[in-house]
Amino acid sequence: MPHVTASKRLYRSNYDRRASIPKTLLPALSSTVGSKFLVALTGLALTGFVIAHMTGNLLIFKGRDALNSYALFLKDRGALLWLLRIGLLAAFVLHIALAVRLALRNRAARPERYVYEDTVQATYASRTMIWSGLALFAFVIFHLLHYTFGSILATAPDGTNFLDLKESIAQASPRDPAQRHDAYAMTIYGFRNVPLSIIYMIAQLTLGLHLWHGIGSTFQSLGWNSPRWNPLISGIGRFLAVLLTIGNISMPLAVMTRLIGNDV
Repeated sequence: MPHVTASKRLYRSNYDRRASIPKTLLPALSSTVGSKFLVALTGLALTGFVIAHMTGNLLIFKGRDALNSYALFLKDRGALLWLLRIGLLAAFVLHIALAVRLALRNRAARPERYVYEDTVQATYASRTMIWSGLALFAFVIFHLLHYTFGSILATAPDGTNFLDLKESIAQASPRDPAQRHDAYAMTIYGFRNVPLSIIYMIAQLTLGLHLWHGIGSTFQSLGWNSPRWNPLISGIGRFLAVLLTIGNISMPLAVMTRLIGNDV
């Protein structure tokens, strides 16, 4: 029965190959190509989050009820929301760590700088990706400490504490007629702090600079590019970078100029 033996050998060979995949996956992901793939994949996920985050926050222009309803919707997701937060934070840390490691590898491979460095084709955004990424990481930590944990710059101009606005407004204050956590008032108070708003706007400009090159680079690293589609992909990436920058900057500007928030 030679055909049976051959079949068994073929099955065993396929089984051994499948069993060896997990053993070879980790070295592949630690390689330069694997690292670039993970940087691109996490970058894509983070870009999606940034778009969704801005879309929700822009509800501030519709007023207190719209933004607070959105905040309550997120809060009601409970464990799912925290799972998403942890996942995004892990993706962000992995994104930064792998990008820094790739940059260090590139520098180690070319320890001596070129006498003449031709950077005509390399944009400023592409040459500063690491620095803009690290700056954004620092801003995210600052942003969480400010708005999520209320541990820095946590007092509004009238003496109201951010954590009071978050946790006890339903019992202690009629700021929101629907007795919800007043995310609207928190945002208005936060952006009335001019130094804070300036920091926020600088961070959004940095984000736009990062995405100007990063979105197109993401598709290239994932292999979703071709000479035919590259100009379109690059154009869409730059359009999104500008759109996100304008959208995010419009909120602190509107608060500081009193275009919105006069009901707080």
